Amino acid sequence: MAYREGTAGDPNQLAQRITSNIQKITQCTAEIQRVLNQLGTPQDTHELRQQLQQKQQYTNQLAKETDKYIKEFGLLPSITEQRQRKIQKDRLVNEFTTSLTNFQRVQRQAAEKEREFVARVRASSRVSGGAPEDSFREGTLVSWDSQPQTQAQDEEITEDDLRLIEERESAIRQLESDILDINEIFKDLGMMIHEQGDVIDSIEANVETAEVHVHQANQQLASAANYQRKSRKKMCIIIAVLAVGVTVLALIIWLSLK
Repeated sequence: MAYREGTAGDPNQLAQRITSNIQKITQCTAEIQRVLNQLGTPQDTHELRQQLQQKQQYTNQLAKETDKYIKEFGLLPSITEQRQRKIQKDRLVNEFTTSLTNFQRVQRQAAEKEREFVARVRASSRVSGGAPEDSFREGTLVSWDSQPQTQAQDEEITEDDLRLIEERESAIRQLESDILDINEIFKDLGMMIHEQGDVIDSIEANVETAEVHVHQANQQLASAANYQRKSRKKMCIIIAVLAVGVTVLALIIWLSLK
């Protein structure tokens, strides 16, 4: 399997690519779960486990690619669509987070299956040293560095068993590395959500400031209109007084002349 390289372009193209990858991750996760259900059954074969490993690595690459796309999406310039872009990115991040959570869950199941398989082979071959300790938990890794020497020293183990154990140990180490990769992507998503939250808070603060300015401007316009009405009233009163004064003066002059 192969995955397509990253692309830079307009938001719609990136959003479509992200959505497509999320759907692929979800589909691959379901296929991995189906294969896991066959492990330990008569259908469990070397080819099946190779198929499982290939699907896991392919899905891991899809996750890395999608993480890069979402980062590119968040960095695209936007002048008038900040809030719409934020909503769209939040939706993509939420969908991506859900798909990653499910994928990591089946990764851990696969690691546990591999660990149980190694334990069975070692037990059936009477390999010394006991079963691998239950250390594949949150934040811990399984270490197998000392096992090949112990196995080589045991005269009871067969070459086929040794080969199987080495293959499965290699698969477990790859799974551990992939799980750490997914953990890093989760950290990236957390940082992006936090940074995007700061951006939208700033936008909302600017909107609130603009609303305050508009309100103040409306108050000033209302005051100006009120002042203008008062000025007109005063002017009318002055004109009326002057008209009365002129009329009285004219009457006085007319009576004087008469």
